[in-house]
Amino acid sequence: MEPIRYGLGDVVELKKQHPCGVNEMEIIRMGMDIRIKCVGCKHSVMIPRSKFEKRLKKVLRYAEKAVQERDTGLPE
Repeated sequence: MEPIRYGLGDVVELKKQHPCGVNEMEIIRMGMDIRIKCVGCKHSVMIPRSKFEKRLKKVLRYAEKAVQERDTGLPE
């Protein structure tokens, strides 16, 4: 199974929804840990990358800049 590709600014869906009832999270920081922000209530959480990858279900929307880089292969 191929790993899901995600990047900074992407809106993702996790296996469990946030307590506010929304299941959309935006990636706002990437590194060893990943900071995600709830699209509904704007609460942010930092979790280890390994835990994030286990919880990731799918990417709902890609960030505009990331889409351009994936299409052209070159960063702007």
